[in-house]
Amino acid sequence: MNHQALAISLTHAIESGQFERAIQQVEDLRPIDIADTLALITPTLGSLLLELLPNRATVFAYLSEDIQVAMARMLPRDRMAALLSEMPADERTDLYKHLSQVQRDALLPALAQAKREDIRRLAAYEERTAGALMTSDYATLSAEMTVKEALEALRLEAPDAETIYHAYVINDERRLLGVVSLRVLILAAPDEFIGDIMLSNVIASNVNDDQEDIAKTVARYDLIALPIIDDNGALVGIVTHDDAMDVASDEATDDFHKSGGVSTSIGKLKDASLRVLYRKRVFWLVFLVFGNLLSGFSISNFEDVIAANLVLVFFLPLLVDSGGNAGSQSATLMVRALATGDVVMRDWFSLLGREALVALMLGATMAAAIALIGYVRGDAVVSMVLALSMMSVVMIGCVIGMSLPFVLSKMGFDPAAASAPLITSVCDASGVLIYLFIASRFLPL
Repeated sequence: MNHQALAISLTHAIESGQFERAIQQVEDLRPIDIADTLALITPTLGSLLLELLPNRATVFAYLSEDIQVAMARMLPRDRMAALLSEMPADERTDLYKHLSQVQRDALLPALAQAKREDIRRLAAYEERTAGALMTSDYATLSAEMTVKEALEALRLEAPDAETIYHAYVINDERRLLGVVSLRVLILAAPDEFIGDIMLSNVIASNVNDDQEDIAKTVARYDLIALPIIDDNGALVGIVTHDDAMDVASDEATDDFHKSGGVSTSIGKLKDASLRVLYRKRVFWLVFLVFGNLLSGFSISNFEDVIAANLVLVFFLPLLVDSGGNAGSQSATLMVRALATGDVVMRDWFSLLGREALVALMLGATMAAAIALIGYVRGDAVVSMVLALSMMSVVMIGCVIGMSLPFVLSKMGFDPAAASAPLITSVCDASGVLIYLFIASRFLPL
């Protein structure tokens, strides 16, 4: 689909007042495709078309936060309130939190009281917690209901519920008693009681749990939705599978950026400003400039060895880069394993021994290759120095690479901060020192 061409056509139709023609151009498109097209036209024109769409709330939810906020400024208060009322509770709350205080104060009185209270309650939870991620649009049943009564109740709740594939059984205090799937309801006899067919061993999370933990729980148990309870065991919301996977994707993107020395996620790259790109990248680059001075200090302390054996300079980049590459591989494996929960802090010692053996094998293989080149470029002594240096540099690089994520995690930092540039800089400095120290012991001045 050519979104750009469609956006141009829609712009002409809207500007000329041909709204019916504009609607006809998008009526057969999926909501996400309509949203991608609206993102290419001005918020003023986009808001005019959005109001006329029968599935406007779904389309609006696919727009980026910046475009949503911009359209919210364009729409009259009553129409924006109507659009908010049609949105799912979690998406409605997310938009509310991105509005200015003036917009919030103007918009809330136009909403029904139930919607106002729901927004205030969900917006009160801390960011990055289950409470900030959950929705209040879910289906509930009573344990005393029959299957026939439950199905009738679900028919009434279905238009407003995020999902009805699982209904949650609660008591008068809203304490979570169990869960029953739509499949079980359909297969059960009409006169059976919900309390007899429900699953009472429910997987649930606390409203204050971290969003990353929520995403892991949903993925681990392959849940359609995860019920969220408060400290008293009362059901307060659910986190759906798609929202949990969005969190997992955001966390993976954040870790990926950190592994490249970018402080945090920058959002969409094509929409990021120069100021944001500069601010997110400058810290690590400046920090590592000073870190790389250690390599310079090491070289300055062995000037006599280098002057007497210039062949060492030829192999210097090769050796230090090999240590950095080996360290980056180890760090990548450990960061990902820590993020997914495959390893924990107590696994460090056992992993250290295994990593040392792997590093020894890798170093020996690389040493054999470089020793041959060293013999051709120099002599047997140079060949031996290169082989010992390669094994040592790779060994140290692997140990540093796998240990640094554990150290950062122990100190309360994100293990992803053990980024490739940081590992490379540390391994470069140590590699230069090891290489020239070994050379000074075997080669003449």
